[in-house]
Amino acid sequence: MKKIFFLLVFISNFAFSQNAEALFAAGNDFYKKGAIEKAIEAYRKIESQAVISSELYYNLGNCYYKLNNVGATIYNYEKALQLDPLNEDAANNLVFAKRLTIDRIEELPKSVFQKLNKNYLQKYSYNQWAIISCGFSLLTAAFFLLFYFAHHSSRKRVYFTISIVSFVCFITSISITHNQYNFAKNEIYAIVFSEKVDVKNGPTVSSESIFTLHEGTKVKILDTVDQWKKIKLVDGEIGWVAAKQIKLLNFF
Repeated sequence: MKKIFFLLVFISNFAFSQNAEALFAAGNDFYKKGAIEKAIEAYRKIESQAVISSELYYNLGNCYYKLNNVGATIYNYEKALQLDPLNEDAANNLVFAKRLTIDRIEELPKSVFQKLNKNYLQKYSYNQWAIISCGFSLLTAAFFLLFYFAHHSSRKRVYFTISIVSFVCFITSISITHNQYNFAKNEIYAIVFSEKVDVKNGPTVSSESIFTLHEGTKVKILDTVDQWKKIKLVDGEIGWVAAKQIKLLNFF
């Protein structure tokens, strides 16, 4: 009975994979023909099956860019980079898309660690860091075995040294993986989807408006109260917006 169950699961997953590939190809074809709405529909069907990828969101970003939908364009490019920070096409197109936004917010100076994290560590997702960690663990095990079975003392020293270096790299990459996972889970961001948003000093409709944001601006989520989100901008400004006016980026 278990064999039949696992066979059915395998067949179902295979069918979903085939269907997603067909939809992706259809979406690409619609895009080339200029049928942007149909392309979006095909890509959204793939997303509804939870078969997501950096390429899928990159293509969706391109579609919304064609429709001049700034918020959705930036949102999908950001999602593409969340899944693959090395997606250069998405990164380059995101730069162009941000030029369409109205808000020009100057970012606060970053500390040395923040610069290191953004410019180097975040170039890989936590999944990619996990793969790197696995690579170093295998390397450590392989060179330790070579050390153990080697007969010449000179080779033993070389193998032992490499295994120690690999082990240190393994521990370091594991630590980075853990930190990047916590960052992805706890650092919640969103994109403003409404054309114009009045940011208030409290989580109520009657609260005073303190500044205005426009479609496409990226904000950090600090707190939630009922249908309100407390946000923070890169320049340090803090306020409250209605949850329906923004769209969360995180996968968690």
